[in-house]
Amino acid sequence: MALNNTYDARLQQETAVGAGVQILLLALLGTAIGMGPAGWLSGLVFAFATWAVLSRALHRSRLSSFGPANRVTLGRATLVGGVTALVADSFESAPPVTLLVGLTAVALLLDGVDGKVARRTGTSSALGARFDMEVDAFLILVLSVYVSTQFGPWVLLIGGMRYAFVAAARVAPWLNAPLPASFARKTVAALQGICLLLAGAELLPRAANLAVVLLALGSLVWSFGRDVLWLRRNAGTAAEVTLPEEMAPEELLSQGTMTAGVTVAEPMVPALELATR
Repeated sequence: MALNNTYDARLQQETAVGAGVQILLLALLGTAIGMGPAGWLSGLVFAFATWAVLSRALHRSRLSSFGPANRVTLGRATLVGGVTALVADSFESAPPVTLLVGLTAVALLLDGVDGKVARRTGTSSALGARFDMEVDAFLILVLSVYVSTQFGPWVLLIGGMRYAFVAAARVAPWLNAPLPASFARKTVAALQGICLLLAGAELLPRAANLAVVLLALGSLVWSFGRDVLWLRRNAGTAAEVTLPEEMAPEELLSQGTMTAGVTVAEPMVPALELATR
């Protein structure tokens, strides 16, 4: 019992350090660009929410250590918090686009690094994979908000579709069923961040940027639509799936939560497998 409390205390220290680094980044951004109240508030809310949700998840997971892979993901979450603050600030002022693009680019480039670290160090976990995925999904949502200021609110469909799917799964339980692995699904997911970053950087003519965003949305609608049709056709055929003993935790992310050797379905992200560990 005492040992478990020690592990839990160490894990909470890790999340507290992450929140502290997030606040430090906000302070640096505030000093560099004179960030307004909207940016500060958004950044602080993100830091607090990340700390609270991650701390609770770690406590429930009973992990013995935070692990190097989760530290990489936490670092990426810090960058996403900075991007969130800059996007919120863009509604009040004009933060440097290069700064926003730089933070976003690093966050996207690090996508997948945490998974490689987890596999190399033998520290893969379902919680780490879920943490990684949620950070990616939120980054896509924030980028959608930013790009929507150029082309209109329809761009929010890109970032909101994942959350709409999860909400729909609460009403239609058949959407919770496991999905087969799909390289196309992962490719479409990775494409979203690249397209939104390219459009947000405004390096191309407006027409080209519009085409890039339409490509992202079209591919996402196709991917979601394909998966929803598959789930509908196979509704009720496999509520529980027995898993091979050698299956690693990262392979469970798109299929549900591992419990006593079976997969218990939960809301999934069929078109946003952004960084499956």
